[in-house]
Amino acid sequence: MAELVLDAADQMILELLTENARRTLGDIGQRVGLSAPAVKRRIDRLEAAGVILGYTTRLDHAKLGRPLEAFTELRFSGDARVDAIAGIGAGIPEVEAVFTIAGDPDALAWIRVSDVHELKRVIDRLRGSGDVIGAQQRRPPCRAASSTIQVTTPLSREE
Repeated sequence: MAELVLDAADQMILELLTENARRTLGDIGQRVGLSAPAVKRRIDRLEAAGVILGYTTRLDHAKLGRPLEAFTELRFSGDARVDAIAGIGAGIPEVEAVFTIAGDPDALAWIRVSDVHELKRVIDRLRGSGDVIGAQQRRPPCRAASSTIQVTTPLSREE
């Protein structure tokens, strides 16, 4: 497959969409010096080429009732498979992500909850899976006063 060549207009379109994915095609076109239909064709091409994977919404989780986030180290039995470790949070909505790590600990679970009691309940649920043999909570990295994360939705290729 030939390498996709991006010109200055493509780069600027990507920058503008990264700043605000809800910009209108007309607004982007005005800033880039292209018509709205030309911008749409370029965005469609960038999506088809896999350069644009999806669009992002930033959420204020404190306003949604889940202001507390924690990282919990997870240790597994020696015969635990990587896929099992990575999937430990499946079905637990408070687990934002699980990151597998080479070494000790085996994984890091990113948990977002409403309070400390809910955090304990989630950690107990992870421990109760039978695969986790140890867990230790870590403080999350510092964030701005308005704590936000990004939730990314992949593009749908169905039409």
